[in-house]
Order: sequence, then C-alpha cells, then structure tokens
Amino acid sequence: MTIQGGSTIDQTRTEETSSTFKRRFMVRLVAVFIGGMFLDGYILGIIGPVAGLMRTDLQLDALSLGMIAAGPLVGIFVGSPLAGWAADKFGRKPMFLVDMGLFLAASAAQFFVTSGDGAVIQLAIIRFLMGVAIGGEYSIGGPLLSEFSPPKLRGRLLGLTLVAWYVGFMMAFIIGTLLHDAGTPWRLVLGTSTIIAFVLFLARIGLPESPSWLITKGRREEALAVAHRYVESPQMHESITEEIDLRMIQEAQAAQSRSKIKTASMAMLFSRQYWRTTLFTSGFWFCAVTPYFAIATFADDVLTQFGFGGGWAGGVGLSALATAGVVTSVLLIDRLGRRILTVPGQWICAGILLVIGVWADAPAILVLVLFLAFSFFNAGYTTMTQVYPSEVFPGHLRGIGTGFAAAFSRIGAALGTFALPWAISNIGMGPSMVVAAAVALLGAALSQWLAPETKGRTLAEISADFSHCPRDCTPKTAPWDNRAAMEGGLRRVCGGPSSLPRHTPAGPATKQAAP
Repeated sequence: MTIQGGSTIDQTRTEETSSTFKRRFMVRLVAVFIGGMFLDGYILGIIGPVAGLMRTDLQLDALSLGMIAAGPLVGIFVGSPLAGWAADKFGRKPMFLVDMGLFLAASAAQFFVTSGDGAVIQLAIIRFLMGVAIGGEYSIGGPLLSEFSPPKLRGRLLGLTLVAWYVGFMMAFIIGTLLHDAGTPWRLVLGTSTIIAFVLFLARIGLPESPSWLITKGRREEALAVAHRYVESPQMHESITEEIDLRMIQEAQAAQSRSKIKTASMAMLFSRQYWRTTLFTSGFWFCAVTPYFAIATFADDVLTQFGFGGGWAGGVGLSALATAGVVTSVLLIDRLGRRILTVPGQWICAGILLVIGVWADAPAILVLVLFLAFSFFNAGYTTMTQVYPSEVFPGHLRGIGTGFAAAFSRIGAALGTFALPWAISNIGMGPSMVVAAAVALLGAALSQWLAPETKGRTLAEISADFSHCPRDCTPKTAPWDNRAAMEGGLRRVCGGPSSLPRHTPAGPATKQAAP
C-alpha cells in the first residue's frame, strides 16, 4: 500500500511537471489575461448603445453624461501606476486576482444604481472603479504574461491582448444594441459584464507567482521551483538564469557599497538609467491613441463633416479595420520584428491625416478610404503599446513602468476625446486633422529614435540594453563567488567575460571553463 501510494504521488508530480501540464498552464494564463482585456473593451463599449436610455431615464445633461463616460479614463489614469507599484511590491499573483475582484464588484454594483439625484454620482464612482481595474490589467497582466512567455512567442501573445480589446469593444456594441432593441433595461445591459468578470475571477485562482518578480525579491529558489514546474521553453529557463545573475550583480554591488538595493519608485523611472525607456513607452503610447480615440469616438460626426454618412460604415467599419490591423501585426510581430511594425505605420498615418486635413475638397469616398486606412495602420502599430512596456522595463520596474506609460496614454485619450469637438467647432475639421497629423508625426519621430528591436531576445537582455547597462559594473574587490556570478550575467547581458558557475532551473550550479 505504501509503495502504491508513493507511486501515485510520484506519478502526480511527474504529470505536474510534464510538457502537457506546462502547455495547459500557458493556455490558461493567456486565456485569463486575454479575457481581462476583452472585458476592458466590453466595459468601455457597452455604455454607447444605452447612453440614450440613460439620458432619458436619469434626465442627464451633457455634463453628467460626460462625467459617467469619462469615469473609466480617470480610473485608468489613477489605477495603472497604482496597480503597477502594488504588483512590483506585493507580487503579480495576488494583485492579478484582486484586480479582477474589483472588476466583479464594480460590474455587479451597476445592477443597483438608483434613479434619484444620486444616480450620476453612483455611476461615475462605479465607472471610475472599473477604470482603476482596467488600468490594473495593463500594469499587472502584461508584465505577468511577458515573464512566462517564450521569447519567440512573446510578441504574439502580448499582441493578442489588443485583439481581445477590439473584439470586446465590438461585441459590447453588438450585444448592447441587440439588448437595447429588445427593450432590456439599461442597468441589466451594463451589468452583463458581471458574468465575464465572475468567470475570469474563478479562472485566476491558483495561478503561480512570476519567477521574475520572485528574483527581484531575492527569492531565487522559489523562482527556480516555479520555472521547473510551469516553464517549458529552454529560452525562458535561460532568461530566468540571466535574471538571477543580474540580481546577484545588484546584491554584490550593494554589499560592496554597504547600501540597500533600491526598490521600485516613480522617481526611478526618470533616472539617468531609465529615462529613455520611460520617454519612449509613454510618448509612443500617447501619440498612438490620441488621434485614434478622437476619430473613433466621433466617427459619425467626422465622416458626416466630410460628406459621408457614418452609421455602420463609420462605427463598425473603423473598428473592423482596426481589428484587422491588430491581427496583421500579431501574425507578423515575431517574424518581422517590432521596429518595422512600429515606425513606418506612424509615418503613413501622419501622412494620411495631413492629406485629409489639407485637401478640403477631397471626394467623400476617398476620405472614407483614407480614414479606413488610418484605422488599419494605426491599430497595427498601437499593438506595440501592449508589447514594448512589458519587455523594455527591467523586472523590478516592469509593473510601475507599464502603469505609468498606460496612465500617460490616457491623457492622450482624454485630449482626443474632449478636444476634438471643441476643435471642430472653433478651428474647423481640416485644421483639426492637421493637429492630429502633428501628434502622429511626433510619435513617428520618437519611435524612429528610440524604438528597439526586441524580437527573440530574453527580457534580461532587452532591459539591460535599453537601460544602457555599463560594461564595467563589476566591483573589482567583490568576493570571488559573487564576482563570478556577476561576470556571468554581464557576459550574457552586457557583453562582459565569464568564468563562473551557472544557475540552472533543472539542478545545482555547475562550473564552466573560461572561454
């Protein structure tokens, strides 16, 4: 009986570290994060079809409706850096579950909104909390997925999240319209997101902690154990080894200077070592979403101004082309690389918007084609906003760095959403499009200067290169064992020599001969 029991335990352990088990885990992780981004798009899109019902039922004026609609944008601005800081401090695993719990609570609260004078405040608070949760998805889920994804698939998996966002936004429009036409109360229509949030909350229970985060906290053995159980890719094992070596560099440097390793902070994002990373990720994301939100939000009005009715051609047409652009980038990102899908598209979009703005008498059909082309190319390079932040920041800053970039991008989204109606009324449609072209041009120039090529590279290599890791950062008087570990990390990440023991997820360190 004892032998049989031991055999059963051994078989269970073998199954839990098999390739099949690891692949199932990756499918689950990708599914729950993609589901979260689907929910993000769904929540932002579901309010549109019932806005008229809400306006009539609650007797909302333009300011009140604007407060409700803007709630998620303000929430994302607050929630992204806050959740990113929390994920870097307390871990990806607990914050990933807490974030979906907030989604679930806020979604369910929509069922109970009253009809009195307090309805506007209630809805504004609920939508704000949803925005906080959406911000958390960016700054928690992206880093978590990148830290488990093989380098050869990482771009595709991160890019899929934006596909899910667009699909969620379109599905919200379709479902909301169908329910509206069927006479469903607006509270029930808004509350449909509760079902999605509940399923995703259950699916996130029991996920492991990120090995990269464990390494940043000095918990190397736990990181190796997680990698042994859940990680299949040899490249990912190599990446985890590199991150351990880099952590040992930091520990040895701290011991040499008798100081503590700095923890993640907002100020660190603007330090000499990381300001380029922060400038690129936040500036690129800002310039990508500003013109899109302006044009997509007011598609009907914009196309009508140019002599072409909106309707399905405007709303769904632009969204469908945007989805096609994202899918195209996702299919090509790990083949062609990041830069070629980031830089040229921005120059093209700047040119398209400039033509629309300058050519006042352009045929309506040509304007429609140009707007559809803009939607396609813009969505293509906007896909990179879901990829770059989770790659170029180092592990200890990946959450707060991604969160800051997401928050800064919401400033652009808000400007695009609120400034376009004012601009159309005061300076006209043509000059408004020229301003949008200038924003796209700024993003193109910034990306031409700073966008790195990260295809097929480990996270340790990327973050070291993009933060300009010095080649002479090995303390000359460090103890031999720490110095050897540091030299190994520098050889693989910063190009330095090596003659040291290697930390492998499969077993203890082994001595390597000097090259």
